[in-house]
Amino acid sequence: MKGNIISRVWNFYIDGFKSMTIGKTLWLIILIKLFVIFFILKLFFFPNFLKGKTEEQKQEYVSEELINRALTE
Repeated sequence: MKGNIISRVWNFYIDGFKSMTIGKTLWLIILIKLFVIFFILKLFFFPNFLKGKTEEQKQEYVSEELINRALTE
């Protein structure tokens, strides 16, 4: 048993990935989907409301939002 467990696991996955044929295409599709989910959707559906505000303004905005949401429930 050469090396530690981390290097053996790493080598196992690297060797398996090198011998893939269709798996590389599937991994590419997965990476593209992750990019769309975390980058594109964040730009359009999760605006940064706190951009350009001071610390006090950020604290005030967050506290007002928490209070308003608690009162509407």
